[in-house]
Amino acid sequence: MFSFFTSPKPLLNEAQQAQLMQAIRLAEQRTSGEIRVFLERRCRYVDAADRAAEIFFSTGMQQTQQRNAVLIYLATEDHQVAVWGDQGIHEKLDPLYWQERVQAMLGLFKKEDYLQGLLGCVEATGEALHHHFPYDGSADRNELSDDILFGRS
Repeated sequence: MFSFFTSPKPLLNEAQQAQLMQAIRLAEQRTSGEIRVFLERRCRYVDAADRAAEIFFSTGMQQTQQRNAVLIYLATEDHQVAVWGDQGIHEKLDPLYWQERVQAMLGLFKKEDYLQGLLGCVEATGEALHHHFPYDGSADRNELSDDILFGRS
């Protein structure tokens, strides 16, 4: 468990949420991959990676054509974060890559710079997806909504 949420204010305001969704859209314009962000308050009695996997599969993210979707998960009150990549992208990247994404986010979260932590992860993930699954204008389509998903409150 990580203690990075020290402020009672909302994690992201509406303008920041819009900025994050725009970053997702921009990242996805260069790849066939899909990126989603899921925020919730609690992740009780479950490891963040297990909860991320549960959300990933329950929302159908594994159904992308190339199995290259990525979920960025945060439980704000329980101080947990995880990144879950589907089979296609997971096979291309070392597990250390995902650990580095989490550590980079945590470094910024400790400074209460939540937006930059999330933006950095979206951008880095988009770059990795672009490298391994470049955009093909004749075949690619947006398979998943770019909206931020919100869970348990």
